Amino acid sequence: MGLQTLSPSRAGDFKACPQLFKFRAIDHLPEPVTVYQARGTTAHRALQRLFDLPAAQRTPEALYDLFRAAWAEARATEEYEGLFASLEKERAWGLQSLAILANYFAVEDPASFDPLEREMDLLEDLDGITIRGILDRMEERADGTLVISDYKTGKAPPEQYALPAFFALKIYALLIRRRIGRTPDKVRLIYLGGPNGPVVYEIPVTEPQLDAMDRQLRALWATIDRAMDRGDFPPRPGPLCDWCAFRNLCPAWSTSSPATELPAAPPTG
Repeated sequence: MGLQTLSPSRAGDFKACPQLFKFRAIDHLPEPVTVYQARGTTAHRALQRLFDLPAAQRTPEALYDLFRAAWAEARATEEYEGLFASLEKERAWGLQSLAILANYFAVEDPASFDPLEREMDLLEDLDGITIRGILDRMEERADGTLVISDYKTGKAPPEQYALPAFFALKIYALLIRRRIGRTPDKVRLIYLGGPNGPVVYEIPVTEPQLDAMDRQLRALWATIDRAMDRGDFPPRPGPLCDWCAFRNLCPAWSTSSPATELPAAPPTG
């Protein structure tokens, strides 16, 4: 059976390492939940709910309360059971999380606008390929520009290394163009963590860029289809392997199976 749907995240996985794509999208192997993932999920939920409040109530204190409530919901589930070794470690994590959320108010005033969409579920048939993802936020600014934004609770990489994240956002921009018939003017990455405070990376979007992304997605879809037919997902070893949850299972790090390196990933367009 060939590829049925593809998300921006899994597309990025395949570009980075076909073996990682296989572990996640084909084998559906579980990944251990980390404190960083817990923070990201909980912060996203709190930021989403912040815009449910009237503009005047979108304060830091309100966001902190929303984070606490969202974590109370999450920690009651089996997914996060045993995540912290002690209550003291959980409290320290919570205080650090609130400090990171405080950075949000340094990059924008949530009382000054109302998003058009939040956690927007996008499932679009792009004339033969089906792409699905959930977009953090879309808003129209006072000057009429349409902007899509993605929250990141981690540390911002140097701008040149943010290209993989922009790759996903350009896919979302392509889906938005198909959904509403309008091309977003800009895409933004809002990084809230890091020792130097929050960082926002923002780039313009053009019709030719999205046309190029459409072509790239189709080529990537065809490449994944061929990989699935052949059962061939060679790993692409690199610095990120040190953070991969599947390193112990990967043939790139097996003593009995040598790694097969692929050429560098194509440009994101």
